[in-house]
Amino acid sequence: MATVTLFDSMTREMREVTPLDGQCYRFYCCGPTVYGPAHIGNFRTFVVQDTFRRVLECAGLATKHVRNVTDVDDKTIRESQAAGQSLKAFTEHWKNKFSEDCGELNLLEPHVEPGAVDHIDHQIRMIESLVEKGHAYQTDDGSVYFRVGSFPGYGRLSRVADRELRLGAAQTANDSDEYEKDALADFALWKGRKPEDGDNYWPSPWGEGRPGWHLECSAMSLEYLGESFDMHSGGVDLMFPHHENEIAQSECCSGKTFANHWFHITHLLVDRGKMSKSLGNFYTLADLKEKGYTAAELRYVYLSGHYRHPLNFTLDSLQASRQAMNRLAKFAHALADRVEAEAPPSYESACRMKDAGPFQPAFESLCKDLNTPEALGKIFTAIKEIEVSALDEEVARQVYRQFHKVLAALGLNLPPREEEAADGAGIPAEIQALAEERWTARQNKDWAASDGLRDQLADAGWLVRDGKEGYTLTPKS
Repeated sequence: MATVTLFDSMTREMREVTPLDGQCYRFYCCGPTVYGPAHIGNFRTFVVQDTFRRVLECAGLATKHVRNVTDVDDKTIRESQAAGQSLKAFTEHWKNKFSEDCGELNLLEPHVEPGAVDHIDHQIRMIESLVEKGHAYQTDDGSVYFRVGSFPGYGRLSRVADRELRLGAAQTANDSDEYEKDALADFALWKGRKPEDGDNYWPSPWGEGRPGWHLECSAMSLEYLGESFDMHSGGVDLMFPHHENEIAQSECCSGKTFANHWFHITHLLVDRGKMSKSLGNFYTLADLKEKGYTAAELRYVYLSGHYRHPLNFTLDSLQASRQAMNRLAKFAHALADRVEAEAPPSYESACRMKDAGPFQPAFESLCKDLNTPEALGKIFTAIKEIEVSALDEEVARQVYRQFHKVLAALGLNLPPREEEAADGAGIPAEIQALAEERWTARQNKDWAASDGLRDQLADAGWLVRDGKEGYTLTPKS
């Protein structure tokens, strides 16, 4: 089994990744808040986390991956009301859209994907424990707050200084509801019912209300991973105050170390700046698809930068990604021709392979702080040195499988042969008919019909990529 190391945000050191129980690596990822489409900045974090899991599994480690869905908070309530929908219907729609995007980006499904609304009782029990132990208190409006001053270790993850002032500023930004509390640093565990919440409230020992955002992750990680688990991960923007608050409330409740390892992914920049709708550089996956790019090309862009460094996204980077993916595909197709079109190994089969042969140096880079750009460079170095036509069939077969092991670790789906994409070879007639109907709808600017037909194609297992003069269909892996 390969050794995997990863930087730990808590200790600021490189550490070996090993399961606390010696058997299964259990990790929690802060998931989406489902009030609209996730943007490409969100997906950088999710793709990196997915790649980390893939590397662990290809290194021989069993995993348990939990990623939550935030389906009740200020934003989901506000936006569902603006849309004239119930909170459940509204968030279910955006959760499904998120899942669809994850599938197109070739993200493995988490083993558990809990929603906050389904775990209200778990959160109430946790608050009761914190109140009983003196770490939380109720206010006159029926809210309950965590007493930050009761936890001396607060701030050790983010190294925050001048705790009260900085926490107060962050709390205002991250918890827009105004409630009375004893100290500026204290944060809401339970929010007493307010008129603007509408029908979105639940009974509790402190009166009707709803949970605080920070509490949701603590309660769900406790339920599915236990009081102590191997790793917690999220974007670097969540380190403070969200992750600090999770640590405080969890450790005060259990008396144990919350997470053994912390894994944070750095920001995505767009055109060297912050992504903003007002600047015209705000992109979702659907936006990029409308421009003719694929989810696989976006995934490659994410992998081209190291997760601990800001990654600058541009449309030109997608063009470079396309060229790189085509080079990889050309090599893969040449190998396939040498092995009588043997089907690529499944993800599970690729993970079980002992090594990646000429691509083992690339896999070893992935095992060392998830160095994806270095790994990609080593893959191209290996390809340059392999003369496919000179390989006998058995050697070619082995190299073909080894190549797919490192592709599996990266989660890369390569484009089809150009002639297959052009003439529709292997595409069922009914799928081709749906695609033609969708193209006609696009030409008529009937975007609703176009989107509906794209969803039908996706449900049938096909991805469609639009270009200026037409489209291509690619089967989902």
